[in-house]
Amino acid sequence: RGFTPTDDDHGTHNVIVGYDIVDNLLGPGDPIGKEIHVGGIPFTIVGVGDRQGKTMGLSQDNWVAIPLSTFQQTYGYNDSIDIYARASGDATAMERVKDEVRTLMRTRRGEPTVLVHTLTPLVKALRQPPEKFHGLQDQETRYRKRYYDLMSSAGQRRHFQHRAELLRSVRRTLEGRDFLEVETPILQLIPGGGHAVPFRTHWNALHTDVYLRIAIELHLKRLLVGGYRRVYEIGRVFRNEGLSPRHNPEFTMLEAYQAYADYADMRELTEAIVVGAAQAVPPPAEGGDPPAPDPLCRRYGDRDLNLTPPFRTKTMARLIEEVCGFDPVRAWDDGSLEARARQAGVELQPGQGPGTVFNEVYEQKVERTLFDPTFVLDYPAEVSPLARRRKDDPRFVERFELVVAGRELANAFSELNDPIDQRARFEEQARQRDLGATETQPLDEDFLEAIEAGMPPAGGLGIGVDRLVMLLTDSPGIRDVLLFPTMRPTGDAEADP
Repeated sequence: RGFTPTDDDHGTHNVIVGYDIVDNLLGPGDPIGKEIHVGGIPFTIVGVGDRQGKTMGLSQDNWVAIPLSTFQQTYGYNDSIDIYARASGDATAMERVKDEVRTLMRTRRGEPTVLVHTLTPLVKALRQPPEKFHGLQDQETRYRKRYYDLMSSAGQRRHFQHRAELLRSVRRTLEGRDFLEVETPILQLIPGGGHAVPFRTHWNALHTDVYLRIAIELHLKRLLVGGYRRVYEIGRVFRNEGLSPRHNPEFTMLEAYQAYADYADMRELTEAIVVGAAQAVPPPAEGGDPPAPDPLCRRYGDRDLNLTPPFRTKTMARLIEEVCGFDPVRAWDDGSLEARARQAGVELQPGQGPGTVFNEVYEQKVERTLFDPTFVLDYPAEVSPLARRRKDDPRFVERFELVVAGRELANAFSELNDPIDQRARFEEQARQRDLGATETQPLDEDFLEAIEAGMPPAGGLGIGVDRLVMLLTDSPGIRDVLLFPTMRPTGDAEADP
């Protein structure tokens, strides 16, 4: 009560000097040592790397290397110790640290420490923070109150910094190929570009309902019509679905579109993005071991994962044949596909067409078996309303998904630019919607008008950024890579950590 935080803005910080440094400066029998100047930037020296090189210090935000020789050379010549800190990777950023005087001493038990003459509180915590040795252990609290999680663990702060490093890598890869980053609407009159139930809200000023976007796709294609050749957006999309280790109602997508390209070009681009991101995010160290020398060979869960290109490429039909033991294209031709699917244990809904049955066999029986990176090619047109048909078999489209560790990581097409075919597919989707398929694409007349103006042939790509972060940080669930994941509401009082 009555506590007033200091309004001092002169950069006073707490500095903890590590055991080895203090012990060396004091000497084995000295009860008290010389005064040292500390302050300027906050850091903690955590141990000596080697006696001839540097000791490592951990600052609030960055690892810094502090030359041990600076202490040894200065001690004995004057009463102050000048500490120099240099941020990793920045050869020019050096700041001299000397603000406040502290005295080295030993405790009654002989432990080396720094005698505190004055203590200036900067803020008063009204709640007990997590203890820092073990960190915050309750998983639910870690998700709901991320500030406690970050406060108690430098490792968690670094974990989320990896996400930013990954996003910078993705942008470097795309901008190195002359892609233009753009922003498109989140609120839409018609939610399109994917199979999902949207969130709906009401626009009071216009007395109309609008939807949070479920994909970025259709507006980026409008930009191709307008004359841009390579565009991308990294942004939030929203799907009104349940919570699971793989799903959060709002998540981050990358979508990129390139005129005069096809899904083969998108495979090369996808591979470059994933490999570049893996090289930017070091594999998590295990048990204190140093990171693996090859960032493309890492662990995910309890298995080794190799991201070295080129990635394996197979058609959906071929994978179904390998796993389920029957040729699904031949079964489609002779009318036995549904019966063969049920024999394989696939759960089907009444009224599903052969293309949907084909896709269900793959999703229920094959996808989870694909651990190493695999491009799965040529999906049924029935479940791909925005992709261009294959010329040799129009029942299938030029589409792939990149599957890693049993999960879809990327989805790409040779984009459909035939407005007549596109209208027919939208009308079929609308018919299925009338029959109760709420996740199908609604008829979008404005988009149809846009491609009737002439959209060039193009390749399009979508990558789930959160899943890519999960993969490269060896995180078991999507909540572990979102700073503030969506949680079920609770009316109960939550205990302090």
